[in-house]
Amino acid sequence: MHGTGVPLVTPFDSAGRVDRARLRSFVDWLEDGGVDFLVPCGSSGEAPLLTTDERIEVVETVAETTTLPVLAGTGQEGYEPTLETTERAAAAGADAALVVTPSYYASDDAALAAYYRALADDAPIPIYLYSVPKFTGHALSPRTVASLATHENIAGIKDSSGSLESIQRLDHHTADESFAVFVGSGSIYAAGLAAGADGGVLGMANVVPRRASGIYRLANEGDGDAARARNAALVELNRAVTAEYGVPGLKSALSLRERPMGEPRRPLQSLGEPARRELASVLTAALDATPTDRDRRN
Repeated sequence: MHGTGVPLVTPFDSAGRVDRARLRSFVDWLEDGGVDFLVPCGSSGEAPLLTTDERIEVVETVAETTTLPVLAGTGQEGYEPTLETTERAAAAGADAALVVTPSYYASDDAALAAYYRALADDAPIPIYLYSVPKFTGHALSPRTVASLATHENIAGIKDSSGSLESIQRLDHHTADESFAVFVGSGSIYAAGLAAGADGGVLGMANVVPRRASGIYRLANEGDGDAARARNAALVELNRAVTAEYGVPGLKSALSLRERPMGEPRRPLQSLGEPARRELASVLTAALDATPTDRDRRN
């Protein structure tokens, strides 16, 4: 895994079921947008609101459709259900598993490290750590991550703290290992790449895949100034579809891009009209500020 990954939005039909046909079309669109790997069943995909069977249905559909690597979100609150979901995701075609830190019982780093080691020992595919403190209330420390990076079946981390310092420390503490550090916040993508990150898993890439993946391409080509400029032009859109409006914002933005994904799952609710109008303005500004060779298509 390297480059720009997309934590896929999960489409639902009018009855609230996973819409496999729409998911296949969405995957094709993202591939055409130049992204590097796909991440079904993450936070942007409403994973906590999906049943395990639905998660596997999503992973299977994505794996059958794409030629890109698939990093499947398999984390649950307990070890046994996480291992079961990981094994089933592997059988469905996932290349690796993204495992969020369990949060209900507020485990400390020592307990979480033991959990990840045991999971990596038993999992049939590589494990990527997922630290997202805004949802779990806990950030894995860089030193704990470094201790886990020595495990042969722990391949990397998605850090969604939004902290550039955290990315820098993770890169520093894992520099001697074959271990990937992914930026989980689109607002600091270019800066994170400059600090040593191997790529990113970005919610905004659902909406503007070509523009988001262009940040990595520019940075990888050595044009850091252009990468930062591209990133700066997308900061307001990133904020709107993550911190401000979340999954309902992502789904509304995709509708505005003529990629309707259905209603979000309860207790989430669709955006009201005032918020939708504001989001449309932000999206238009981002598209106008970041032209591509296929303007307004991706």
